[in-house]
Amino acid sequence: MTDALKGRIAVIGWGSLIWDLDNLAPFVTGDWMMGAGPSLPFEFTRVSPKRKMGLAVCLDYTNGDPCPTNAILSIRDDIDEAAEELRARERAKVIDYIGMIHPASGARRSSIPEVADIFADWCRRTGAAGAVWTDLGGNFEEDRGTSFSVPRAIDYLKTLNGESLIEAVRYIEYAPAATNTPLRRALAKDEWWRAQAAKYC
Repeated sequence: MTDALKGRIAVIGWGSLIWDLDNLAPFVTGDWMMGAGPSLPFEFTRVSPKRKMGLAVCLDYTNGDPCPTNAILSIRDDIDEAAEELRARERAKVIDYIGMIHPASGARRSSIPEVADIFADWCRRTGAAGAVWTDLGGNFEEDRGTSFSVPRAIDYLKTLNGESLIEAVRYIEYAPAATNTPLRRALAKDEWWRAQAAKYC
């Protein structure tokens, strides 16, 4: 599996990118290599307008648990082009929201230095020429005015209705099983959530 990465730029995904490449589809090739990316800490701590105010999974060193990531090959040899194509898919306002590592050119961008280090080591181990990823953290506290906790997240999800609730349920349920965060484990035991999942998924 890692042989396919040698000399190539990889797009790394862990959430909706896996089942919905959207406008990134023409710029990647092959299938997702599940579990081929580095392990990183994730939690559903981002209130996402793109996801109709549902909770999106993101990098989170405070609340998250380590989870494997997945890789697909960019058709690009230029790390900036690969990053721009991922930015367009994510509807990110600025390119700074897209992380990148490209050891040969020295290109390196991440809001979390540890993440860039992890990707640099991953490139060394796999032979990948570089990687791009969505470099967004949580905004639950900023959006909701209170720190994130699993019970508060469930309470928030229960305030959603209509299309927002449907999108929230599908987004969390369709995430790769290996994206196994504390919130996701709690939701799997929650009767209300199980009823929503049975209705909408």
